[in-house]
Amino acid sequence: MSLFATRYARAFAEAVEGAKLDPAEVSRQLDDFAFAWDESPQLRQVLEDPVFPSEQKVGILDKLNERIGLSPIVRNFIAVLINHDRIAAFSEVASEYRLEMDRRQGIYEVDIISARPLGDDERQGLEAQVGELAGGRVNARYRQDESLLGGVIVKLGSTVYDGSVRGQLDRLREELAAS
Repeated sequence: MSLFATRYARAFAEAVEGAKLDPAEVSRQLDDFAFAWDESPQLRQVLEDPVFPSEQKVGILDKLNERIGLSPIVRNFIAVLINHDRIAAFSEVASEYRLEMDRRQGIYEVDIISARPLGDDERQGLEAQVGELAGGRVNARYRQDESLLGGVIVKLGSTVYDGSVRGQLDRLREELAAS
């Protein structure tokens, strides 16, 4: 994700918390705008076009808002993206906002890659361990990669925990080569 998207998302999260809005409701409103954004190439074309003045673009946003009913903070956030010529990155900023709100609520996104399919009990146990490590709850995305030979790899943010057999063999090979 880009630095500006993270900055905009954090500022928006601060505004949402400051206004004591329900983050789930704000996410729903962002989804409503995203649906209109994704379904209307004309809307994207006009809002992204530097030829049209910002006032005209915000006027279009207000017309759209009459139909989808955004809260003032969500509407103003989208207007800021328009005014700063960042509306083309709306999806990226909205995604960063969701991650930021999850972090603030102690929920972390993790990727878990296993050599074989994991059963429900294994998943729950693994998620509990990773949650302890992260200091919160986790939303886990699972993938399977048979080349791991056994074990799992957990990606938590920029940190990778490699408990795979392949990883252990690679580390052993490096140790042997170094001696």
